[in-house]
Amino acid sequence: MSDQRKPTTNDAGIPVSSDEFSLTVGADGPILLQDHYLIEQMANFNRERIPERQPHAKGSGAFGHFEVTQDVSAYTKAAVFQPGTKTDVLIRFSTVAGERGSPDTWRDPRGFALKFYTSDGNFDLVGNNIPIFFVRDPMKFQHFIRSQKRRADNGLRDHDMQWDFWTLSPETAHQVTLLMSDRGIPKTWRNMNGYGSHTYMWVNADGERFWVKYHFKTDQGNDFLTQEEADRIAGIDADYHRRDLFEAIKRGDYPTWTLKMQIMPFADAETYRFNPFDLTKVWPHGDYPLHEVGRLTLNRNPTDFHTEIEQAAFEPNSLVPGTGVSPDKMLLARLFSYADAHRARLGVNYKQIPVNRPKVSVQSYSKDGVMRIDNVTDPVYAPNSKGGPQADTQRYPEIAGWSVSGEFIRAAYTPRADDDDYVQPRALIRKVMDDAQRERLVSNAVGHLKKGVSEPVLQRAFEYWRNIDQEIGERIENGVKK
Repeated sequence: MSDQRKPTTNDAGIPVSSDEFSLTVGADGPILLQDHYLIEQMANFNRERIPERQPHAKGSGAFGHFEVTQDVSAYTKAAVFQPGTKTDVLIRFSTVAGERGSPDTWRDPRGFALKFYTSDGNFDLVGNNIPIFFVRDPMKFQHFIRSQKRRADNGLRDHDMQWDFWTLSPETAHQVTLLMSDRGIPKTWRNMNGYGSHTYMWVNADGERFWVKYHFKTDQGNDFLTQEEADRIAGIDADYHRRDLFEAIKRGDYPTWTLKMQIMPFADAETYRFNPFDLTKVWPHGDYPLHEVGRLTLNRNPTDFHTEIEQAAFEPNSLVPGTGVSPDKMLLARLFSYADAHRARLGVNYKQIPVNRPKVSVQSYSKDGVMRIDNVTDPVYAPNSKGGPQADTQRYPEIAGWSVSGEFIRAAYTPRADDDDYVQPRALIRKVMDDAQRERLVSNAVGHLKKGVSEPVLQRAFEYWRNIDQEIGERIENGVKK
């Protein structure tokens, strides 16, 4: 029986004569420069790696859908959140600090990035498995990420510089407490929650505005790995979380999450006891309970990891009508930062890569640039009288904002009554954690601090923990000094 497989071709689609042998002068002679197929293979190989993401380099993802199960149309006119709407979705999970080949089970926050292919264009939600972050001002973001990466001199990750940054930045206390808790190493991506973290805006059909937070609650049960389990797995299977998700979907065990929203009336933000736009704070659920919206289901694995996951680009500036941003300084900076990172990493036309393309028609005046594949037709300018697309202020008004006034200054947020950096992590330890969770928190922090943290930084770390909780701080100090 003849071999019916398709013939190998070069990148122009032309069949090639051999997958094994280069073109030479005789069997033993030199390779010829006109072997264009060999040149193509070697040149492509030399260029097949694109720059990895700066944070969130290691990760993976899957496709699925989001289906609205409850009516929240009183709060938003966004088509993706209207009753019964079903929307295709891409999700990418990741670690923050590790490089592309690092172990999945390092103690680190996990990224939880979503792309909704809605009828009004792509809506992206860029979040984590923890509802807050280490810093509240974007000026410190770059410095924070560098402190979690590798030293300039020896290329090693360094706990000393991590704790140096954390202890000099009290606003990190809430996130560090969570990082050293059970949530620091999820059992699988399927067993962790996802949060939009930032405060966003919703706008309903009447133009009424609300402040909101996104909570994707895992339906598989929130579970974790101990430090010992994570260390063991890291030495056996560095891709443990990536493998788990792929194999679960492959066998038909489709993971799901229920989206629940915290919704704050617009005027409440002016007098709320915490700054509701501070990324290091949560809104207590007793003040703003969760409202169910719908269910996210993942049911399709990528077929080409590079094109569908590595080239996926998520950006919080992709906001559809009915959604908007808030005065959260970190969020406002990310509106620029994420898209700019994609332009640097993937090229100016990254939104034309299939995984990033919206499912609706694009009527844009953008043109040319590297890897442009959409045809550009005249007119290429606006305004014009030649029949080109035209903005519609009546149907798509600018997303409503908020009122501000003041001089141009560099300053922290105006403090609120309860805006202490230690109040919420202290409450987390005292009111949320049980004795076993507190014991693991102490053990995790002790183990982390014992790994090369210098004496001046170590003393600040003990004080840092005592500021969060006196008893916990003393237990950590005693554990390190044993």
